[in-house]
Amino acid sequence: MRKKFFTFTKYALLLCVVLCLLLTFIPGNYNVPQIQKRDGTQYWDLPAGSKIAYTLVSAGGAKKPHPIIYLQGGPGGFISDRNIKVLAPLSEDGYDVYLYDQIGSGLSDRLTNISDYTADRHKKDLEEIIKKIGAEKVILIGQSWGAVLATLYIADNAEKVQGVIFTGPGPMQPMRREMQGTNPPDSLNMRKPPYSNNEANEKSKNLRAGVVGFLAKSFGIKLASDREADDFQTYLNNELNKATVCDTSKALKAEGGGGFYAQVMTVRSFSKIIDPRPKLKGLKIPVLIMKGQCDNQPWGFVNEYLELFPDYQLKIIPDAGHSISVEQPELYLKTIRDFLNQDILPQILADKSTNR
Repeated sequence: MRKKFFTFTKYALLLCVVLCLLLTFIPGNYNVPQIQKRDGTQYWDLPAGSKIAYTLVSAGGAKKPHPIIYLQGGPGGFISDRNIKVLAPLSEDGYDVYLYDQIGSGLSDRLTNISDYTADRHKKDLEEIIKKIGAEKVILIGQSWGAVLATLYIADNAEKVQGVIFTGPGPMQPMRREMQGTNPPDSLNMRKPPYSNNEANEKSKNLRAGVVGFLAKSFGIKLASDREADDFQTYLNNELNKATVCDTSKALKAEGGGGFYAQVMTVRSFSKIIDPRPKLKGLKIPVLIMKGQCDNQPWGFVNEYLELFPDYQLKIIPDAGHSISVEQPELYLKTIRDFLNQDILPQILADKSTNR
Protein backbone atom coordinates (compact mmCIF):
# COMPACT_ATOMS: atom_id res chain seq x y z
CA MET A 1 0.00 0.00 0.00
CA ARG A 2 2.80 2.35 0.96
CA LYS A 3 4.62 1.50 -2.27
CA LYS A 4 1.52 2.37 -4.34
CA PHE A 5 1.20 5.66 -2.47
CA PHE A 6 4.81 6.63 -3.17
CA THR A 7 4.42 5.62 -6.80
CA PHE A 8 1.29 7.76 -7.11
CA THR A 9 3.03 10.69 -5.39
CA LYS A 10 6.03 10.38 -7.68
CA TYR A 11 3.90 10.50 -10.83
CA ALA A 12 1.77 13.32 -9.44
CA LEU A 13 4.88 15.39 -8.78
CA LEU A 14 6.21 14.56 -12.23
CA LEU A 15 2.91 15.66 -13.77
CA CYS A 16 3.07 18.93 -11.80
CA VAL A 17 6.61 19.55 -13.05
CA VAL A 18 5.56 18.88 -16.65
CA LEU A 19 2.56 21.20 -16.33
CA CYS A 20 4.71 23.95 -14.84
CA LEU A 21 7.20 23.59 -17.66
CA LEU A 22 4.39 23.79 -20.21
CA LEU A 23 2.95 26.87 -18.55
CA THR A 24 6.41 28.43 -18.45
CA PHE A 25 7.60 27.74 -21.98
CA ILE A 26 4.43 27.80 -24.08
CA PRO A 27 3.91 31.39 -25.30
CA GLY A 28 0.94 33.19 -23.78
CA ASN A 29 -2.02 34.34 -25.85
CA TYR A 30 -3.84 37.32 -24.32
CA ASN A 31 -6.31 38.25 -27.06
CA VAL A 32 -5.79 41.99 -26.58
CA PRO A 33 -5.92 44.97 -29.00
CA GLN A 34 -2.86 45.63 -31.11
CA ILE A 35 -1.35 49.05 -31.63
CA GLN A 36 -2.58 50.80 -34.74
CA LYS A 37 -0.50 53.03 -36.98
CA ARG A 38 -1.53 56.67 -36.79
CA ASP A 39 -1.71 59.05 -39.73
CA GLY A 40 0.79 61.84 -39.37
CA THR A 41 3.29 59.82 -37.34
CA GLN A 42 6.85 60.98 -37.91
CA TYR A 43 10.15 59.49 -36.76
CA TRP A 44 13.39 60.67 -35.25
CA ASP A 45 16.56 58.60 -35.70
CA LEU A 46 18.70 59.36 -32.67
CA PRO A 47 22.48 58.91 -32.26
CA ALA A 48 22.13 56.11 -29.70
CA GLY A 49 20.20 54.06 -32.27
CA SER A 50 16.68 54.82 -31.06
CA LYS A 51 14.01 55.18 -33.72
CA ILE A 52 11.35 57.28 -32.03
CA ALA A 53 7.79 57.75 -33.27
CA TYR A 54 6.19 61.12 -32.58
CA THR A 55 3.24 63.32 -33.37
CA LEU A 56 3.56 67.07 -33.80
CA VAL A 57 0.50 69.24 -33.34
CA SER A 58 1.69 72.45 -34.97
CA ALA A 59 1.01 75.84 -33.46
CA GLY A 60 -1.79 77.94 -34.84
CA GLY A 61 -1.78 81.72 -34.92
CA ALA A 62 1.09 83.64 -33.38
CA LYS A 63 3.69 81.00 -32.57
CA LYS A 64 5.22 80.91 -29.10
CA PRO A 65 9.00 80.40 -28.94
CA HIS A 66 8.91 77.49 -26.50
CA PRO A 67 7.42 74.18 -27.74
CA ILE A 68 5.73 71.74 -25.38
CA ILE A 69 6.99 68.17 -25.05
CA TYR A 70 4.73 65.61 -23.39
CA LEU A 71 6.43 62.78 -21.49
CA GLN A 72 4.15 59.79 -21.01
CA GLY A 73 4.07 57.62 -17.91
CA GLY A 74 5.08 54.00 -17.54
CA PRO A 75 7.90 53.35 -18.07
CA GLY A 76 6.78 51.63 -21.22
CA GLY A 77 3.76 53.88 -21.67
CA PHE A 78 2.77 55.10 -25.10
CA ILE A 79 1.02 58.00 -26.79
CA SER A 80 -2.66 57.35 -27.48
CA ASP A 81 -5.14 59.22 -29.66
CA ARG A 82 -6.73 60.42 -26.41
CA ASN A 83 -3.44 62.00 -25.25
CA ILE A 84 -3.23 63.90 -28.52
CA LYS A 85 -6.87 64.99 -28.39
CA VAL A 86 -6.60 66.29 -24.82
CA LEU A 87 -3.41 68.30 -25.41
CA ALA A 88 -3.99 69.41 -29.01
CA PRO A 89 -5.89 72.58 -27.95
CA LEU A 90 -2.61 73.96 -26.55
CA SER A 91 -1.53 74.39 -30.17
CA GLU A 92 -4.35 76.93 -30.57
CA ASP A 93 -2.51 79.06 -28.00
CA GLY A 94 0.57 79.19 -30.22
CA TYR A 95 2.52 76.18 -28.95
CA ASP A 96 4.02 73.41 -31.02
CA VAL A 97 3.06 70.28 -29.08
CA TYR A 98 5.23 67.17 -29.39
CA LEU A 99 4.10 63.77 -28.09
CA TYR A 100 6.45 60.83 -28.55
CA ASP A 101 6.62 57.12 -27.79
CA GLN A 102 9.67 56.45 -25.66
CA ILE A 103 11.98 53.73 -26.95
CA GLY A 104 10.47 50.27 -26.53
CA SER A 105 6.86 51.47 -26.54
CA GLY A 106 4.11 52.49 -28.92
CA LEU A 107 5.23 52.86 -32.53
CA SER A 108 8.88 53.36 -31.59
CA ASP A 109 11.41 50.59 -32.12
CA ARG A 110 12.07 47.76 -29.66
CA LEU A 111 15.69 47.16 -28.68
CA THR A 112 17.39 43.84 -29.35
CA ASN A 113 19.29 43.95 -26.06
CA ILE A 114 16.68 44.54 -23.38
CA SER A 115 19.36 45.59 -20.88
CA ASP A 116 19.69 48.79 -22.94
CA TYR A 117 16.35 50.00 -21.57
CA THR A 118 17.51 52.30 -18.80
CA ALA A 119 16.44 55.59 -17.29
CA ASP A 120 19.70 57.09 -18.53
CA ARG A 121 18.92 55.93 -22.08
CA HIS A 122 15.51 57.64 -21.93
CA LYS A 123 17.13 60.84 -20.61
CA LYS A 124 19.75 60.87 -23.38
CA ASP A 125 17.03 60.25 -25.97
CA LEU A 126 15.15 63.27 -24.64
CA GLU A 127 18.32 65.37 -24.83
CA GLU A 128 18.76 64.42 -28.49
CA ILE A 129 15.07 65.02 -29.26
CA ILE A 130 15.29 68.56 -27.91
CA LYS A 131 18.39 69.16 -30.00
CA LYS A 132 16.48 68.00 -33.08
CA ILE A 133 13.56 70.27 -32.29
CA GLY A 134 16.05 73.12 -32.20
CA ALA A 135 14.27 75.31 -29.65
CA GLU A 136 16.30 77.45 -27.27
CA LYS A 137 14.05 76.31 -24.41
CA VAL A 138 11.14 73.89 -24.01
CA ILE A 139 8.19 73.34 -21.71
CA LEU A 140 7.89 69.81 -20.34
CA ILE A 141 4.69 68.07 -19.28
CA GLY A 142 5.57 64.89 -17.37
CA GLN A 143 2.93 62.35 -16.36
CA SER A 144 3.85 59.89 -13.57
CA TRP A 145 7.13 58.28 -14.73
CA GLY A 146 7.28 61.12 -17.29
CA ALA A 147 7.67 63.51 -14.34
CA VAL A 148 10.61 61.43 -13.09
CA LEU A 149 12.17 61.52 -16.55
CA ALA A 150 11.69 65.30 -16.60
CA THR A 151 13.63 65.65 -13.33
CA LEU A 152 16.51 63.63 -14.77
CA TYR A 153 16.62 65.86 -17.83
CA ILE A 154 16.30 69.09 -15.84
CA ALA A 155 19.11 68.11 -13.48
CA ASP A 156 21.59 68.20 -16.37
CA ASN A 157 19.86 70.69 -18.67
CA ALA A 158 18.10 73.27 -16.51
CA GLU A 159 19.05 76.07 -18.89
CA LYS A 160 16.96 74.40 -21.62
CA VAL A 161 13.70 74.34 -19.63
CA GLN A 162 11.35 77.32 -19.63
CA GLY A 163 8.80 75.65 -17.37
CA VAL A 164 7.60 72.24 -16.28
CA ILE A 165 4.25 70.68 -15.46
CA PHE A 166 4.26 67.57 -13.31
CA THR A 167 0.97 65.63 -13.39
CA GLY A 168 0.52 62.72 -10.99
CA PRO A 169 4.30 62.76 -10.45
CA GLY A 170 5.90 59.45 -9.66
CA PRO A 171 8.49 58.94 -6.91
CA MET A 172 11.71 60.75 -7.67
CA GLN A 173 14.57 58.32 -8.20
CA PRO A 174 16.47 56.87 -6.49
CA MET A 175 13.38 56.40 -4.37
CA ARG A 176 13.34 57.50 -0.74
CA ARG A 177 11.01 54.86 0.66
CA GLU A 178 10.66 56.68 3.96
CA MET A 179 8.62 59.32 2.10
CA GLN A 180 5.76 56.82 1.81
CA GLY A 181 4.85 57.54 5.43
CA THR A 182 4.37 61.29 4.94
CA ASN A 183 0.69 62.23 5.22
CA PRO A 184 -0.96 65.05 3.26
CA PRO A 185 -2.43 68.08 5.04
CA ASP A 186 -6.05 67.41 6.06
CA SER A 187 -7.07 70.62 4.27
CA LEU A 188 -6.38 69.00 0.89
CA ASN A 189 -9.10 66.38 1.41
CA MET A 190 -7.13 63.64 -0.31
CA ARG A 191 -8.91 60.30 -0.79
CA LYS A 192 -7.76 56.72 -1.05
CA PRO A 193 -8.32 55.23 -4.53
CA PRO A 194 -10.81 52.34 -4.66
CA TYR A 195 -8.39 49.99 -6.45
CA SER A 196 -4.64 49.54 -6.09
CA ASN A 197 -1.71 48.64 -8.33
CA ASN A 198 -1.08 45.60 -6.12
CA GLU A 199 -4.61 44.33 -6.74
CA ALA A 200 -4.15 44.81 -10.48
CA ASN A 201 -0.85 42.94 -10.47
CA GLU A 202 -2.29 40.07 -8.41
CA LYS A 203 -5.29 39.70 -10.68
CA SER A 204 -3.20 39.69 -13.87
CA LYS A 205 -0.22 37.56 -12.89
CA ASN A 206 0.49 34.13 -14.34
CA LEU A 207 3.42 31.75 -14.16
CA ARG A 208 4.90 32.41 -17.58
CA ALA A 209 4.69 36.19 -17.29
CA GLY A 210 6.34 35.92 -13.89
CA VAL A 211 9.19 33.83 -15.29
CA VAL A 212 9.59 36.17 -18.27
CA GLY A 213 9.85 39.14 -15.93
CA PHE A 214 12.24 37.36 -13.57
CA LEU A 215 14.62 36.29 -16.33
CA ALA A 216 14.56 39.78 -17.82
CA LYS A 217 15.24 41.62 -14.57
CA SER A 218 17.72 39.10 -13.16
CA PHE A 219 19.71 38.09 -16.21
CA GLY A 220 18.69 40.32 -19.12
CA ILE A 221 17.23 37.26 -20.86
CA LYS A 222 14.38 37.76 -23.32
CA LEU A 223 12.32 34.58 -23.03
CA ALA A 224 9.17 35.94 -24.70
CA SER A 225 8.98 37.83 -27.97
CA ASP A 226 8.28 41.57 -27.91
CA ARG A 227 4.82 40.87 -29.30
CA GLU A 228 3.91 38.42 -26.54
CA ALA A 229 5.46 40.51 -23.78
CA ASP A 230 3.72 43.67 -24.97
CA ASP A 231 0.41 41.81 -25.23
CA PHE A 232 0.79 40.87 -21.57
CA GLN A 233 1.49 44.52 -20.76
CA THR A 234 -1.78 45.47 -22.47
CA TYR A 235 -3.59 42.76 -20.52
CA LEU A 236 -2.04 44.07 -17.29
CA ASN A 237 -2.80 47.70 -18.18
CA ASN A 238 -6.47 46.85 -18.43
CA GLU A 239 -6.36 46.23 -14.67
CA LEU A 240 -3.83 48.92 -13.80
CA ASN A 241 -6.04 51.54 -15.43
CA LYS A 242 -8.60 50.89 -12.69
CA ALA A 243 -6.02 52.03 -10.14
CA THR A 244 -5.58 55.41 -11.84
CA VAL A 245 -9.13 56.73 -11.34
CA CYS A 246 -11.46 57.68 -8.50
CA ASP A 247 -14.37 55.86 -10.16
CA THR A 248 -13.37 52.49 -11.61
CA SER A 249 -16.35 52.58 -13.98
CA LYS A 250 -14.50 55.37 -15.79
CA ALA A 251 -11.25 53.43 -16.21
CA LEU A 252 -9.99 53.32 -19.77
CA LYS A 253 -9.99 50.06 -21.67
CA ALA A 254 -6.40 49.21 -22.43
CA GLU A 255 -5.09 49.78 -25.95
CA GLY A 256 -2.12 48.11 -27.56
CA GLY A 257 1.18 49.94 -27.35
CA GLY A 258 2.62 49.34 -23.89
CA GLY A 259 6.23 48.13 -23.81
CA PHE A 260 6.78 45.32 -21.29
CA TYR A 261 10.56 45.08 -21.51
CA ALA A 262 10.94 48.88 -21.55
CA GLN A 263 8.89 48.92 -18.35
CA VAL A 264 10.59 46.22 -16.30
CA MET A 265 14.14 46.98 -17.41
CA THR A 266 13.87 50.74 -16.96
CA VAL A 267 12.53 50.18 -13.44
CA ARG A 268 15.43 47.80 -12.82
CA SER A 269 17.84 50.62 -13.71
CA PHE A 270 16.43 53.02 -11.11
CA SER A 271 18.90 51.88 -8.48
CA LYS A 272 21.75 53.05 -10.71
CA ILE A 273 20.45 56.57 -11.21
CA ILE A 274 22.73 59.32 -9.93
CA ASP A 275 20.59 61.26 -7.49
CA PRO A 276 19.38 64.44 -9.28
CA ARG A 277 18.15 66.14 -6.09
CA PRO A 278 21.32 68.15 -5.36
CA LYS A 279 21.14 69.72 -8.84
CA LEU A 280 17.39 70.34 -8.64
CA LYS A 281 17.34 71.94 -5.19
CA GLY A 282 16.32 75.58 -5.45
CA LEU A 283 16.18 75.81 -9.25
CA LYS A 284 14.28 78.92 -10.36
CA ILE A 285 12.12 77.14 -12.91
CA PRO A 286 8.36 77.82 -12.88
CA VAL A 287 6.64 74.58 -11.89
CA LEU A 288 3.02 73.45 -11.87
CA ILE A 289 2.28 70.30 -9.89
CA MET A 290 -1.10 68.65 -10.46
CA LYS A 291 -2.27 65.79 -8.27
CA GLY A 292 -5.60 64.00 -8.39
CA GLN A 293 -7.64 63.93 -5.21
CA CYS A 294 -7.37 60.13 -5.08
CA ASP A 295 -3.97 59.69 -6.73
CA ASN A 296 -2.54 56.26 -5.92
CA GLN A 297 0.96 57.66 -5.28
CA PRO A 298 1.78 58.41 -1.61
CA TRP A 299 1.74 62.08 -0.69
CA GLY A 300 5.36 62.02 0.44
CA PHE A 301 6.55 61.49 -3.13
CA VAL A 302 4.88 64.66 -4.44
CA ASN A 303 6.01 66.55 -1.35
CA GLU A 304 9.59 66.05 -2.54
CA TYR A 305 8.81 68.10 -5.65
CA LEU A 306 7.39 70.88 -3.47
CA GLU A 307 10.52 70.91 -1.35
CA LEU A 308 12.94 70.96 -4.28
CA PHE A 309 11.32 73.54 -6.56
CA PRO A 310 10.69 76.87 -4.81
CA ASP A 311 8.69 78.47 -7.65
CA TYR A 312 5.81 76.06 -7.69
CA GLN A 313 2.05 76.03 -7.90
CA LEU A 314 0.20 73.03 -6.50
CA LYS A 315 -3.25 72.15 -7.78
CA ILE A 316 -5.28 69.31 -6.29
CA ILE A 317 -7.78 68.16 -8.91
CA PRO A 318 -11.05 66.98 -7.35
CA ASP A 319 -12.63 63.65 -8.29
CA ALA A 320 -9.58 62.56 -10.26
CA GLY A 321 -7.04 59.82 -9.74
CA HIS A 322 -3.48 59.29 -10.92
CA SER A 323 -4.46 59.88 -14.56
CA ILE A 324 -6.13 63.25 -14.09
CA SER A 325 -7.11 63.76 -17.71
CA VAL A 326 -9.28 60.62 -17.75
CA GLU A 327 -11.89 61.90 -15.29
CA GLN A 328 -11.27 65.64 -15.49
CA PRO A 329 -10.08 66.40 -19.04
CA GLU A 330 -11.50 69.93 -19.16
CA LEU A 331 -10.11 70.95 -15.77
CA TYR A 332 -6.80 69.27 -16.62
CA LEU A 333 -6.48 71.37 -19.76
CA LYS A 334 -7.71 74.58 -18.11
CA THR A 335 -5.22 74.23 -15.25
CA ILE A 336 -2.36 73.81 -17.71
CA ARG A 337 -3.57 76.72 -19.80
CA ASP A 338 -3.91 79.00 -16.78
CA PHE A 339 -0.32 78.24 -15.88
CA LEU A 340 0.99 78.75 -19.41
CA ASN A 341 -0.99 81.95 -19.88
CA GLN A 342 1.08 83.52 -17.12
CA ASP A 343 3.81 83.46 -19.77
CA ILE A 344 5.66 80.89 -17.67
CA LEU A 345 6.37 83.48 -15.14
CA PRO A 346 9.56 85.17 -14.25
CA GLN A 347 8.08 84.74 -10.78
CA ILE A 348 5.38 82.43 -9.38
CA LEU A 349 2.57 84.22 -7.57
CA ALA A 350 1.00 81.17 -5.96
CA ASP A 351 -0.01 81.35 -2.31
CA LYS A 352 1.93 78.34 -1.03
CA SER A 353 0.47 78.68 2.46
CA THR A 354 -2.83 77.23 1.26
CA ASN A 355 -1.24 74.38 -0.69
CA ARG A 356 1.30 72.85 1.66
